[in-house]
Formats: sequence, structure tokens, C-alpha cells
Amino acid sequence: MAASRTRCLRSGMWILLFYGVFSQLAEVLTEDALSCEDLRLGQYLCNEPKIDEATQEPENCRDATAWVECLPAPNISCRLVNGTEIKFSGKEVGFNKTISCRNVSGYSYKVAVALSLFLGWLGADRFYLGYPALGLLKFCTVGFCGIGTLIDFILIAMQIVGPADGSNYIVDYYGARLTRLSITNQTYRKPHLSL
Repeated sequence: MAASRTRCLRSGMWILLFYGVFSQLAEVLTEDALSCEDLRLGQYLCNEPKIDEATQEPENCRDATAWVECLPAPNISCRLVNGTEIKFSGKEVGFNKTISCRNVSGYSYKVAVALSLFLGWLGADRFYLGYPALGLLKFCTVGFCGIGTLIDFILIAMQIVGPADGSNYIVDYYGARLTRLSITNQTYRKPHLSL
């Protein structure tokens, strides 16, 4: 009696195992290929952007976005934008991914810091960045008796004060660039917990 129960349980387990494997296999075989843009991290590799020597930003940077070419991994099948499904070998471009870039207009971070350090008491840093009124005021007061020179040096070195036109400094692509965090209406605010 016990032997027949054991055989029955074993056969039931084999049936469940076969059903589970078969249902997963059927699901994989009937599933449509993903769009190439929906591939997961690790299923593709994006090329490094080509950097412009003058601006230290990607060459195709327009309106704070640029794009890079991404190559799906070998033996990955995905659907291109035009709807065709391709199995990649790892050398073909599958899609373009957008990356962020910065708006620069010719003001160098290194020059601004050097002017602030050596000629800040004459207001040269503020003239360079496009603030002629503050530059003239610093020139006439000898950098606010040195206090304004020190404050401006700290603000420029921390990239808090930037060019007057609202653009960013030209900083080496892998250099000491900072990004400003801004709070907008779409920013998630954690609710305050009352005690």
C-alpha cells in the first residue's frame, strides 16, 4: 500500500514538473521579441560618445541631450524601430540611446578660477564671466577689501557662480564638473511624520 502511494506521489511530481517546464517553454516560444530600446541592462553595450575638443561635450549635443549608439549582446533578438526582428552578433548597432549633456558657450572653468585667484581683487573674474557692474565695483573697492575676493573665489571654485548667460563652464569631460539639483513640482517630497 505504501509503495503504491509513493509511486503515485512520484508520478504526480513528475507530471507537475513536466507541466511547469512545458508551460514556461511554451511561453518563451510564443513571446514576441522585445523592442531593442526595452532591453535590460547587460543585454546591450553603448559606445562612448565622441567628445568635441573645444566644448568637452558630445559632438551631437543639442538642447542638453545627445545620443550614443548601442550594440545588443551576441545572440540577443529584439525588434528594431521599423518592426523587423533581428538576432544580433554583437557588432551591429541596435538602437540609439539619449544621454544628457550641458549647454556651454565658451567660458572655461580653469580660466575663471585662475582669474579669481590671481586677479580677483581687480574684478577680472566678474568681467570674464559677464558681470561688468560687479567687476567694476570690485575694481573700485579693491575686491571689497579682500573679503569679496575670497568669497568670489570660493563661489567660482564650487561652481555656484557661473557665466552670466546661464550656460555652464567648459570642464574636461571626465573632470570636476558638478550638477545642480533642482526642486520642481514633479520632485517627490517625503511626507513629514509628526510625532
